[in-house]
Amino acid sequence: MSPVLEESFPLSVSVEKTKKNNNKTLMSQHGSSREGQEGHQYRILRRVSQALHGFSSAILRPFQKRNWRNNSRHTCSDEIMHQDITPLCAADIEDQLKKQFAYLSGGRGQDGCPVITFPDYPAFSEIPEKEFQNVLTYLTSIPSLQDTGIGFILVIDRRQDKWTSVKASVLRIAASFPGNLQLVLVLRPTGFLQRTLSDIAFKFNRDEFKMKVPIIMLSSVPELQSYIDKTQLTEDLGGTLDYCHSRWLSHRTAIESFALMVKQTAQMLQSFGTELAETELPNDVQSTSSILSAHTEKKGKMKEDMMLALKEGHTILESIREPLTKNPEYNLNQDQLDNQTTVQRLLDQLGETEAAFDEFWVKHQQKLEQCLQLRNFEQNFREVKAILDVVSERLSTFTDVGNSYAHVEHMLKDLASFEEKSNEAVEKARALSLEGNQLIQSKHYAVDSILPKCNELQHLCDEFTAEMSRRRNLLQQSLELHSLLEKSMKWCDEGIYLLASQPVDKCQSQDGAESALQEIEKFLDTGAKNKIQELNKVYKEYESILNPDLKEHVQKVFQKQESMEEMFQKRQVSLKKLAAKQTRPVQPVAPRPEAFTKSPCPSPGLRRGSENSSEGNVARRGNYRRAKNEMSDIQQGRSGSVMDDEENLAILRRHVMNELIETERAYVEELLCVLEGYAAEMDNPLMMHLISSALQNKKDVLFGNMEEIYHFHNRIFLRELENYIDYPELVGRCFLERMEDFQIYEKYCQNKPRSESLWRQCSDCVFFQECQRKLDHKLSLDSYLLKPVQRITKYQLLLKEMLKYSKNCEGAKDLQEALTSILGILKAVNDSMHLIAITGYDMTAVGITENVKGDIKKFEIWYNAREEVYIIQAPTPEIKATWVNEIRKVLTSQLQACREASQHRALEQTQSLPLPTSSNTSPSKNQTKNVKKLEERKTDPASLEGYVSSASVQKNPDKSKDASSVVTLTRARWFSSSNLAPASQHRKGWTKTSYSLDAAEDNDGWSSTEEPLNSSDAEEEGGAGPRKLVPGKYTVVADYDEKGGPEALAVKSGDIVELLHEGEEGLWFVKNLTTSKEGWVPASNLLALIGNSKSAQSLSSSESGTGSTFLSSSSSCSESCNATFSDIKG
Repeated sequence: MSPVLEESFPLSVSVEKTKKNNNKTLMSQHGSSREGQEGHQYRILRRVSQALHGFSSAILRPFQKRNWRNNSRHTCSDEIMHQDITPLCAADIEDQLKKQFAYLSGGRGQDGCPVITFPDYPAFSEIPEKEFQNVLTYLTSIPSLQDTGIGFILVIDRRQDKWTSVKASVLRIAASFPGNLQLVLVLRPTGFLQRTLSDIAFKFNRDEFKMKVPIIMLSSVPELQSYIDKTQLTEDLGGTLDYCHSRWLSHRTAIESFALMVKQTAQMLQSFGTELAETELPNDVQSTSSILSAHTEKKGKMKEDMMLALKEGHTILESIREPLTKNPEYNLNQDQLDNQTTVQRLLDQLGETEAAFDEFWVKHQQKLEQCLQLRNFEQNFREVKAILDVVSERLSTFTDVGNSYAHVEHMLKDLASFEEKSNEAVEKARALSLEGNQLIQSKHYAVDSILPKCNELQHLCDEFTAEMSRRRNLLQQSLELHSLLEKSMKWCDEGIYLLASQPVDKCQSQDGAESALQEIEKFLDTGAKNKIQELNKVYKEYESILNPDLKEHVQKVFQKQESMEEMFQKRQVSLKKLAAKQTRPVQPVAPRPEAFTKSPCPSPGLRRGSENSSEGNVARRGNYRRAKNEMSDIQQGRSGSVMDDEENLAILRRHVMNELIETERAYVEELLCVLEGYAAEMDNPLMMHLISSALQNKKDVLFGNMEEIYHFHNRIFLRELENYIDYPELVGRCFLERMEDFQIYEKYCQNKPRSESLWRQCSDCVFFQECQRKLDHKLSLDSYLLKPVQRITKYQLLLKEMLKYSKNCEGAKDLQEALTSILGILKAVNDSMHLIAITGYDMTAVGITENVKGDIKKFEIWYNAREEVYIIQAPTPEIKATWVNEIRKVLTSQLQACREASQHRALEQTQSLPLPTSSNTSPSKNQTKNVKKLEERKTDPASLEGYVSSASVQKNPDKSKDASSVVTLTRARWFSSSNLAPASQHRKGWTKTSYSLDAAEDNDGWSSTEEPLNSSDAEEEGGAGPRKLVPGKYTVVADYDEKGGPEALAVKSGDIVELLHEGEEGLWFVKNLTTSKEGWVPASNLLALIGNSKSAQSLSSSESGTGSTFLSSSSSCSESCNATFSDIKG
């Protein structure tokens, strides 16, 4: 074996040292789970080293020189491995070997001694000593150690030479031969003279030759064959041994080249194996993947080199066996057999090395792949755990149990939506835990690291699922409780309606009292399934969700229930007394007329309204009007009333407060629905492809500051309103404290024209249709964008109604201030909108002259054929050019807009509102006047050519002076043809609308008391057409004789009359249904008959589903069809 190979292969010592160091490093990183595996890998690595050590015995001797001068046979590899000897290869001395002055034919002597033949070579004496030494050294290194130990037989053919040359050659060979000499056979010259001379010379010099080498002088070839068998001699020596020097030389060169290739390949395998064994496992996925790829690539290259070496060895082996292929009876000589054995041994050892390396590589690759799996698992674990932490933290925020049935329902929807979204994270965590368990089952080396993480993931998932289930159960309990509370409150409200709607005059008779008593008893029978039975039982059953606020709410509802039952008991006692008495009927005495002038009933003027409610809602509104009118009867001091006036006013105040809070909650829910269902979806990447280019990045334009409005109402105003639920007369303070916050509506209203313009441009966008489908809305987005404008106009109506029932209460002054402030805000909003809406200047007569003589910085703007000329000078010509270009653009756009406007003017004039007419009689003078006013409004530019219902025109002559206080909100009209477009086909009558925040002072009544509207009704039925006038029926509450005029109608208290039409000075033309007579009576003497009057209809701001609409102060204050009383005590 060569010293280079030995030095580059520190065999077992190096391996043990490497193993020790690597074990120390790797055990600290991965623990005892890898000890057995690492030991196995190093055992494989030792096998590779042992295979390399085996190569030394196969290829050692051809690469080294030996010192045979002292005939020492001690040539162990340890001694040579520590000597600095340069290897000698056939390729290095190929030219010297080609001279063939000596060769190893492969023949053997009788004892198996190798035969080296020195053929007749005339220039033998001229061979340089260096070449001579190299050839002899190389030839003696080829046979095995066993053969060389016996000694060599030299055959020196000098048959054609001279004796002097023979002597010189023999002496030179004997002196320079590097190995043991067994025998020297010399074929002396064949000439007679030379042979005689050699005999004589050899006899005289025998002693000299004996001292050097044993030499036998032969005279002929037959004599040679007596020492060496004929089969072991080449043909030139009379033998039969087949020998080709060029073939022998090529075989030796190839074998040595192959041996070196095997050595280098084995060294690279060992080096690569050591590198793999010493590789530290990375801590991240990228590095692990990179190392695995690099090692795999390098391993592939090593395998390619090994395959080349194996291919080369098999080629050499086939070349050695070639004679056998041609002639099966051919016998290889000993040297050929040795070559064959050497190559075969090299191939076998290379195969063993390859197998050992493959086994090592499989383990190493498995280790890296498991490391990569571990790093991926750890990375996924961190990501999934972070997501679980986020969803768990989000779940922990679901602590509220809700403050109403609708609120809890919304929370359950939110929780279900959150659960659906979080299920993805939970499923991912469970899948990752399952993946970790599979790694453990596949005998992964890092079980100690994987198992705790799998357990942690499973624990987090179970914990999250349990908490989600717990939260859902709590909300379900809360839903049940709020359902019970709302049933109880509804039952109480219905009971109070029943008490308020029972006619007092009917109860004066025995039959009427018994009938009313039966109604009460029948209603009380329904309490078993609607009211709270036992308060302590409720506390115990819903203990897990009862926080202080909810517990207080339960107490209030229960107190309200007890108060209502106490009222029923009082009514029952009174009715039983009336039913037991047998007295004659008492004729009701009409109160003084001036008693009614203080609180006139709502005007039955001709108003257009929106029929947005279902039949059930209409019935509830009828009940509410009936209860309201009866309460008015009670309020006006009828004799024999069961309930006192203060209690009746408290009921009405609580009803208004309940209406305020319920509509506020509905308003907040609608804003949230718009923000989540539309605004948030505009930022959803999954919905981006549905948004048109005109709508991109226009969320602020479309929605304005709706989010700011929502946060104010949801976080502040609604909660503060709920604090006044038991003190409705003090609610004015809440408005006064938050009056500055209402300024946010001014910003929203100012942005509304831009929002509408964008909506008209993009209303057909698929994005809006998809959002509407998801929300299951029947109305489009523009109806909901109108909600803030509608809402701000309704507060003043609620405050006005509350003030009406709280004039002698503690908070009356605050209510009046709050009403004044709200009206001031509406006026401020109108003023700001008027500033925006300054339009109408006739631009068709305006012109511009770009160049003025004498100064290039001046230009002219003139009007009406240069009747007025203005010269303007700019600081620089560039600024002048900018001004001129911008003015030219304005003039051009205005001219085009004027042309478009003129094209639509005819269409606009045909879209006016049909005037309401009475089917029973012709219009009065006042109606004609109203028509005239309506026509004037058509041509009023400040109203945006819109129309206002006749109800918006002041009919009360006493308050006509307040008409100047009416403020109209209009938006800017920049000659846009889109503003002149007709309304949608499904709408009737109101073809064109605009904003109006008219603070009408003529109607002290609250329009929603006649026609309460719910914003959800409009969604259910769409925008309905205007209502036709239905003649109303009224009850006469004070006697009136015919002295009032020639057409005056005499009526008595209690008569039922039907309204035919309205006249001037507070007179109504009616028909007495008792006497069938017609005539004029004062409106103050009439009270609306329960359930029949629709004469006081109002125009709801929710009537318009799209575009801009009139939002009058007379619009409906109610956003709920449920006209209920709330929080009534005693």
